[in-house]
Parts: sequence; structure tokens; C-alpha cells
Amino acid sequence: MRFLLPLLFVASCLLTALPGCEPKENLLTTDAGARLAFSTDTVMFDTVFAQVGTVTKRLWVYNRNRRAVKVEQITLANPGGTPYSLVINGNEGPAANNVEIRGEDSLQILVRALLGPGQQTEDKPFLVEDRLQFRTNGNNQDVKLISYGRNAYFHRNQILPCIEEWKNDRPHVIFGAVLVRPGCVLTIQPGTRVYSHAGAAIIVRGTLRVNPDFAPTTPLKADDRNIVRFAADRLEPAYNDVPGQWAGIQFDSTSRNNVVRYAEIKNASFALLVYNPGNQQPRPNVLLEHTVIKNISGATLSFANGGQAFEGAGIFSFSGDFTLNNCLLTNCGEYALRAVGGGQYNLNFCTVANYTPQFRRETSSLFFTNKALRANLANPIQTSITIQNSIIWGSLEDELGFENNGTPYPIAVQNSILRTKAFRTQLGVNDNLINSNPKFRRAPDNGFADKFDYRLDTLSPASNRPARGARLDFDLLHVPRGAAPDLGAYERTNP
Repeated sequence: MRFLLPLLFVASCLLTALPGCEPKENLLTTDAGARLAFSTDTVMFDTVFAQVGTVTKRLWVYNRNRRAVKVEQITLANPGGTPYSLVINGNEGPAANNVEIRGEDSLQILVRALLGPGQQTEDKPFLVEDRLQFRTNGNNQDVKLISYGRNAYFHRNQILPCIEEWKNDRPHVIFGAVLVRPGCVLTIQPGTRVYSHAGAAIIVRGTLRVNPDFAPTTPLKADDRNIVRFAADRLEPAYNDVPGQWAGIQFDSTSRNNVVRYAEIKNASFALLVYNPGNQQPRPNVLLEHTVIKNISGATLSFANGGQAFEGAGIFSFSGDFTLNNCLLTNCGEYALRAVGGGQYNLNFCTVANYTPQFRRETSSLFFTNKALRANLANPIQTSITIQNSIIWGSLEDELGFENNGTPYPIAVQNSILRTKAFRTQLGVNDNLINSNPKFRRAPDNGFADKFDYRLDTLSPASNRPARGARLDFDLLHVPRGAAPDLGAYERTNP
């Protein structure tokens, strides 16, 4: 018996060395029918900007056979002139040889692209193609690689010329920040597209003029090519409505006479910020007309090393002046408009429809306080608020908030639909409708989960109400208003 155990041990070792006992998934097959399978036949990148790297995409290569296969070669069809790069088994390069894939196992390949400039003079996507080729047991298979690129003007931490005009022939892409100096002007033509990389911002110490002279002659569609659009530079559909992808547009204390018209600002931490914490006079001022602000959210924002952190807001004002006509503010995760340290705020024929379905919001859409950001200011805090012919609505019981430092300030709210519990008595006058659902066409509170439409339904209580104050002849999309116009940014029309 004392020799039995060693003999069994030797026998077991010999048995494991026999080819017939090796697991089948480790045995190589040379069968020409042993082909590969792929997670997709085309790796496609959505439209990306030339000279900017794409996201990384994954291609899974499957060996559906019970035995292992040796992929003799994995290579790009055009390895010398391709914009595509590969990572295969952790190794970066245009090719790999003799890669084994166990039976019923898989291989992951990472693919990226860095597109060079294409058609230099036109804002049209250009196609960049290649093929990822596989040779296994004499079989040749391939997967297509496709990207659509766009040329652009790139601005990287740039101090702009004093008189600068951004043309609409190509998109403008911002990395870091661009600066408009005091006394200088940046004008943005109709139809210009401005895309910002993560954290990027436009800082205005002079004057910003967006679409200042555009004058439509007929009603517009929401996708009209003359609307100036500010967004993030991630163009994949998954990022269409993601807030906080870039910083926003900041107006400093020296900024004057800013105009933003027929524009869309989305997916930022704040859309428009006036930063005048010292309450310098005259205050920075912004006129906002026929503009949509949406998908805005930012946590723990810090401005100019001010030592304080703040949440995001569609419009964020530290002692600034804002006038809004025919504007829509929606899906702002913290505030649609937040005003600190006084200022003058005039809203006429505006719609605030703040439902924030992607996240939980706990702050009123509109919040005003005359409390100063800093102590011992040289100039007294002055606050004035006027809201007329507007809709202030959202998912909370209180979408309006007012706070003072012991010094009341004038608040004139007239002929508007308001959602408020705390101020229903004070504001339930001057033809205001308190907590009366405006009945938007498509909104979360009437059962819709996406593709929201904040035009008015046929039974909306906001329809046909004589205007108070300044009557605007056209709505956000240049639809003529009737003699008794509808409240909010949109005049009701037939579908």
C-alpha cells in the first residue's frame, strides 16, 4: 500500500499530459468553417469634430466554436493613413498577429478615431471609412469603421480680438475659455453653432451680441437654421439632454449692453451668469429675447475664487439686470432664475416650465433675494422685480421664492399663471391665476414622459387674456399674437 499512492500520482500526471484529456476549449481547430462572429458589423461614430478625439467604442469578437481558434492577423485595411487606433489584448497598435480565442469565448477590441481636417470651407459632414480585417484559418472577415466629421473653428483659452464676429459657415468649438475684454464686442451671426468642451466657458467683460439684427418675416420652426445654438461638444444622441456638460456664459462686472436673441442655450451648469458680487454700478445688464434655456444643472459651482459654492441655474445673477421677453426656461435642476444681491428683473411673456424629470429638485424655479454676497458694499442694494403675462410652473408646490434683508423691495406680478403656496395670498391679485394648471400640450403632469411641448393646449386657462404692460406683437417663434394674446412664450396655434 505504501507504493500505491505514488503510483496513482504518477498515473494522474501522465493522463493529464495526454492530448485527448486537454479541455476542448484550449485545443486549436484548423477547420476552415470555424469563423468568427462580431457584436456589430459596423463600428460607427456619430458626427465628431475634426482634430478632436472620439469616444472609445468596444467591438466584441466571438468564437462560437467549441475549440479555440488562432486569428492569424487583425489589422486595419489602411494602417498607414487611417485616423483609427486600436487596443487589442491591452496593446495599442494598428495590428496584432496570432491572437488565440478559447472555445466559446470572446475578445474585446477598443476603437477610437482622431479625424484630420476634411472639407475646409464647408460646414458639411465628411465621411471617414476604414475596415478592421480578420484572417482565421484562411477565412477573411471584416468589420466596417465609419465616422462623420465636421470642420470647425477652435478656440483654446483665447483672448478674442477687440471687435470679433463669429461666422456661421462652420461650428465654433471652445476648450477652456474665451474672453471678451472690457470695452470689446463679440458678435455672433444668425445660425452659428457654438460647442463647448467639458468645463469650458465664455467670459464676457465687454459686450456679447447674439443674433442682434435677425428679423424674421414669417413664423419659425423650433429647428430653424437661423437660431444660434450653444451646447456641449458631445454630439452623440445619448448626450442630447444631459445637463452640466460645460460651464456657461459669464458676464463680469464691467460687462455692458449684452443682447441674446433667437438663441438656444442647453446642457450647461448655468446658461447665463452675471457676476458682480461687489454691486458695482452701473450693473451689468443682459437683454434676452426669443430664447430657450434648457437642461441646466451644476453642483458646487465656484466663481472667480469667491470662496462660496452655489448650485446651478438657468440664469444666475449676482447684482445684475436682466430683461426677458418671449423666453422659455425648462429642465433646470436647481433654479431657472436665481438672483442674489439685488438687481432689476423684468419678465414679459415668458414660460418657466420646470419639471426636471431626470432628477429631484428641491428649490423654487425663481428665487430672488436682496441679501448681499459681500459685506460693506459701497453701493446700496436695489431690487426691482416685474413679471407680466407669463407662466411660472413646475413640479413643486412653490415655484416662486422671495427673500429680503429686512428692506422690502417692489414686486409687480400681473396677469400670470403662478404655482405658489407660500405667496398665493400676496400674488392672488392683478389678474394672476394661482395654481391653475396651464395645460401644456405635452408635459409630465398630463402623462407624457418625453418630447415635451410647452405650447398651450386648446383648453388652457392661459389663452386669450388681454395683456398687461408692454404687449409683444410676436411670440418666441415669431407667431403673431392676437388682440387678446396667450400667456407665456408661445401664442397658441392649430397643431
